Amino acid sequence: MKRVFAVCLAVAVSLSSAVVQAQPLQPPEVAAKSYLLLDMTSQQVLAARDPDTPSDPASLTKLMTAYVVFGAIRDKKITRDQLLPISTRAWDERKGGASVMFVEPRMQVSVDDLLKGMIVQSGNDASVALAEGVAGSVETFVQLMNREAQRMGLKRTTFKNVTGMTEPGHTSTARDLSIIAANIIKDFPDFYSLYSIREFKFNNITQPNRNLLLRRDPTVDGMKTGHTALAGYCLVASAQRDYPNGKRRLLSVVLNTTSMEARANESQKLLNWGYQAFDTLKVFEANKPVATPQVWKGAAAEVKLGSPRAVFVTVAKGDADKIKTQIERVDPLIAPLTKGQAVGKLKVTNGSTLIAEAPLVVLEPVEQSGFFGRAWDAIRLWIK
Repeated sequence: MKRVFAVCLAVAVSLSSAVVQAQPLQPPEVAAKSYLLLDMTSQQVLAARDPDTPSDPASLTKLMTAYVVFGAIRDKKITRDQLLPISTRAWDERKGGASVMFVEPRMQVSVDDLLKGMIVQSGNDASVALAEGVAGSVETFVQLMNREAQRMGLKRTTFKNVTGMTEPGHTSTARDLSIIAANIIKDFPDFYSLYSIREFKFNNITQPNRNLLLRRDPTVDGMKTGHTALAGYCLVASAQRDYPNGKRRLLSVVLNTTSMEARANESQKLLNWGYQAFDTLKVFEANKPVATPQVWKGAAAEVKLGSPRAVFVTVAKGDADKIKTQIERVDPLIAPLTKGQAVGKLKVTNGSTLIAEAPLVVLEPVEQSGFFGRAWDAIRLWIK
């Protein structure tokens, strides 16, 4: 049996939690084939158009290439100062006018420089060299990319190469690309700073980062550009701004715009709108009691229940007073109860719309009482 507790929320503030979708609010007109704006603090999508339509991801592919390399460094399969050989296959990437960092065959280049060449200069040659260094071959590395895509739950993404060059079956979506980018920020914060580098010099050639927002908006600190004839001009952009109640990070994805300027302008438009039109509120603290219900057959009379993580929601400005919280839990609670044991759910609604949900867990364990205590409570429960 479950008992439902409803509580009105006052106001609170700031970072990372649950599910669902922000309240509908009219976004600006965005000149892109598809786009998505994500509030990373609450994990809510604030605006989107055709976010699940398969598209050519171009060099946004390198987000997943980088994710796999970051994982290999984390797992100590390679190191950032390790020198990798440059193969003829990597050097061949300069043919056809693709973006390259200008490595040469028989060079030994550090993983760190190759990462900068891939991320800052969007070097296809760097991507191939990293793939070969991590997995032995590009083909094996692509398998690792697709395995990660499956693990992340990306249902409309398939990788055929590590660079983003147009190839049949090589597709992704605005939503899937936002998930890859968000995972980089969450799982590899020490590497994320690479995406804010404005230019990189290698082999006596200096190339600028093609993300124009890095020079225009001081709050933008990443992430990746892409362009092919089929994909148009694409950009994943991430910004973090300070507010009195804490930091907020938004992530935008725009696909298939008409120029470098257009992808920068449309991304800036989305980011500004997201910050101006919405507030992000903290509704539950991590590991703080939100209820202390009675426990039966336990060594303690009550148990502390709460959320294992902070729960945030994003709402249209002025809608904070419409937020309500609910606690749904199992009743009766019978010992023993272990720390972290799920006994219900915490729900957040805006009017009649569910906008966030988190597990309600036991914060402190409760052991069973002695024989007579259990027997007495068994009788009381039977009478109840």
